[in-house]
Amino acid sequence: MVAGEASGDFLGAHLIAALKKRMPRSRFVGIGGPKMEGEGFESWYPMERLSVRGYAEVLRHYAGIVSMRRSLAARIEKENPALFIGIDAPDFNLDLERRLKRHSIRTVHYVSPSIWAWRGGRIKRIAHSCDRMLVVFPFEESLYKKAGIPVSYVGHPLADIIPEEDQTNAAREQLRIPPQQRVIALLPGSRQSELRFLAKTFIQTAQRISASWPDVRFLVPLVSRETRQLFESALYEENAQDLPLTVLFGHSREAIAASDAVLVASGTATLETALFKKPMVIAYRMAETSWMLMNRMRYQPWVGLPNIIAEEFVVPEFLQEDATPDNLAQALMNEMSDASAKRRVPARLGVMHHLLRQNTAERAAEAIEQCMR
Repeated sequence: MVAGEASGDFLGAHLIAALKKRMPRSRFVGIGGPKMEGEGFESWYPMERLSVRGYAEVLRHYAGIVSMRRSLAARIEKENPALFIGIDAPDFNLDLERRLKRHSIRTVHYVSPSIWAWRGGRIKRIAHSCDRMLVVFPFEESLYKKAGIPVSYVGHPLADIIPEEDQTNAAREQLRIPPQQRVIALLPGSRQSELRFLAKTFIQTAQRISASWPDVRFLVPLVSRETRQLFESALYEENAQDLPLTVLFGHSREAIAASDAVLVASGTATLETALFKKPMVIAYRMAETSWMLMNRMRYQPWVGLPNIIAEEFVVPEFLQEDATPDNLAQALMNEMSDASAKRRVPARLGVMHHLLRQNTAERAAEAIEQCMR
């Protein structure tokens, strides 16, 4: 198995647990994170070496990544495993899968690259790389069937883990937040590069909201010591130490559940927010070169996962130069003040939750076991 970032580590851990029930004598090796290691996974390289995004960032690490993939492939070929599972990280995993497949090692790719959003031509590369694709969104299945690629829709594990019932009161009790407090969660991303682009923008947005709503409270869950240091440095630089803000080490789901609305960086966290049925505003910024290249190649008007799944703008999103503190603050306050939106958005997100709730780990394990047979 190879997972390249925190979301892949989460998916891999749940898949390992399900596979161990079916094949208790199995051994799991490759590249993974702490959650996978907690399930007995043996990681040969630090997962963080793959956690880079955007063309500019990848180019800086390109030589090291290629060298690692080459040595990893040689080691896997020597081990000659029953199966290789690439978990997301398509730019790394698909080339690796293609090489392993040429050496008669069966390959499964778990989580489709976003061929429906941009770079649709990758489906030809996928056909040469994996024996089966496991997709987590229902609209992806038909794309692979049309291309003649074996595919299984397995749903998304977050939809299984996050309860369909409202969790606001329980989360507020856990975080010791009064029931009537106005709360906004700020999720500026899990990567250090995301914090460098978004931390100050999110803080300035919070300052504007706090100036209008003095009773508001902000929750900021951060996944690592490094991202916390970046955010705290941004607080100091923006002279924002007096903001009514609590930085949490992890606990992102509790922060989302306890909130009235969420300001969130585009990515998996938008799906988590959707599954908690919370109004949200999606923001994203990246290096200008990376944005220019990606923006030219995308096919859809949406970037946030909830909007992509719904195929409409269920929640607002602001990208690159549009992601200004003024725009974000106004959109958040609108989402929280509009009575119609407060009813419509949770209802629409509830339908989405039911669609994605498929007992994912078991369905994925079943598809993998069939592939091995």
